[in-house]
Amino acid sequence: MAQSNPNIGESRPVIRQLDDAAINRIAAGEVVERPASAVKELVENAIDAGATRIAIDIADGGKTLIRVTDDGCGISPDDLPLALSRHATSKIDGSDLLNIHTFGFRGEALPSLGAVGRLTITSRVPGMDAAQIHVAGGRMGAVKPAALRTGTVVELRDLFFATPARLKFMRTDRAEAQAISDTVKRLAMAEPSVTFTLRDVSGGGEGRVTFRADRENGDLFDALHARLACVIGREFAENALRIDATREGIRLYGYAALPTYSRGAAVAQYLFVNGRPVRDKMLTGALRAAYFDFLSRDRHPAAALFIDCDPTLVDVNVHPAKSEVRFRDPGVARGLIVSSLRHALAEAGHRASSTVANATLGAMRPEPAQPTPARVYQMDRPSPAARQAAYRAQSPGFAELAQDYSGSIVEPTPITPVVEAQDSQPQDLPLGAARGQVHENYIIAQTADGMVIVDQHAAHERLVYEKLKTQMANNGVAAQALLIPEIVELSESDCARLMAVADDLTRFSLTVEPFGGGAVAVRETPAILGEVDARAMILDILDELADQGESQMVQAKIEAILSRVACHGSIRSGRRMRAEEMNALLREMEATPHSGQCNHGRPTYVELKLSDIERLFGRS
Repeated sequence: MAQSNPNIGESRPVIRQLDDAAINRIAAGEVVERPASAVKELVENAIDAGATRIAIDIADGGKTLIRVTDDGCGISPDDLPLALSRHATSKIDGSDLLNIHTFGFRGEALPSLGAVGRLTITSRVPGMDAAQIHVAGGRMGAVKPAALRTGTVVELRDLFFATPARLKFMRTDRAEAQAISDTVKRLAMAEPSVTFTLRDVSGGGEGRVTFRADRENGDLFDALHARLACVIGREFAENALRIDATREGIRLYGYAALPTYSRGAAVAQYLFVNGRPVRDKMLTGALRAAYFDFLSRDRHPAAALFIDCDPTLVDVNVHPAKSEVRFRDPGVARGLIVSSLRHALAEAGHRASSTVANATLGAMRPEPAQPTPARVYQMDRPSPAARQAAYRAQSPGFAELAQDYSGSIVEPTPITPVVEAQDSQPQDLPLGAARGQVHENYIIAQTADGMVIVDQHAAHERLVYEKLKTQMANNGVAAQALLIPEIVELSESDCARLMAVADDLTRFSLTVEPFGGGAVAVRETPAILGEVDARAMILDILDELADQGESQMVQAKIEAILSRVACHGSIRSGRRMRAEEMNALLREMEATPHSGQCNHGRPTYVELKLSDIERLFGRS
């Protein structure tokens, strides 16, 4: 007996035209995912209106109140009802959907917010009277006179009251407030010339300011650097490298942190396209590829990068929230990011982040076992005889002081210094002059204004590794031809995906050819890897391509071998070094790019300023 389809009723289904209220609620589900989405849309509208000051007030994580106040151009009374109509916008005329110069252009945000919440817009255009309009659950009221000096105030109350089911998917007030803060911070990075204020007014009253970024002055990079220091933190600004490069009409600028200033998760990666914050897999993959050789797999780079290009070269209309973009030529954008960042990291040379020294100083400060008050010691006032002895102690010659102290003075036994006397010139170099070696692993060097502690094994390992990479780049990767090619059966889609990157794999001597249908033939593998399970490697490469859109597995395996070779061929811990060897190592570090971190992203040296050392001993 045939089983009936439960999705098909006995009567013929009827096609109906949904009313505007239902359409707006459906659109709101795509555009307004949570309170942070509403804040994003309203703040972007304020930026498009030319605002220089934007204030955001929220209550209960934005669930009960979101108020955005700006000093932009305003909306005229006649245009207020039209602003709440779907697909009504002042941003474009509809003739060219690829030439987008503003954040908003669809005309969906305001009617969507009005469909699921209680929305009030108060606005004033210079030279006209202020007006106000209210809409709740899609029901629009009449335009009324209002009092406002300039700009626009958009107030959204009781978000999702018209769609109660959506409220069940909201997170805690703290989590929603944090999401709003992250959204505002991303927008603030892209607009250094605008003042942003985020205030939490939960419980009534004036509330408390949770984020503030005042307008920055100066040129593009000075203003951006100051804004990033305010938003991300001064540590990032101190350890970030300036990026500015152009290729084929695409400009990349911003700041990227040193490898030794890495994070445990990808939480400090900010990418913008034509000023729009985006979360794009291709761009984040390019950022990861640029740091690929300088960080271990569990560490992530920190960067704030901005891509500016002709709007016709990028499509921003591929995602309802406009958080993803699509480049006409993604290879150019990706190559620009990778090459620019690697060039900047190479120019940084041996530089390591300042946070390394701060962590070292923190480790040197002992913490009390119990939080007891610190004991205060008061020194007795010295007697006249003691003062005279102290004065004589500060003058050359101490033999005459024996009679002034009860203890006997024993002439110290001369100690032969580990390092011969150096002239003062090497001290003026970045890593200074070697003065000694402790525990047969750490070189102590004196600089003009402090000291440097070098991990001799980690530093030399990086130097050898860079030499091996240079040799491989010059001579290529030796290939090992398989006596019998290994045939790997794949689906046709996986085969096409693999063959699209076949030329890149060939550069690392992994030669793959189509073998009919979905099968591929592996004919050559990198000789340095020895015996290889070709099928397992191919499947791993496909998994990486599906997850990240690119594969660096073969390169990673080859460079892991080079890293191990460098480790075994470098100066071992426990070896005593002569003065000239230590100084030669320091000079080679200064001349070698990326020598500030080892092959795993850890620092190879720590620099301590004299002022920091004196502070440790209470001499500051």
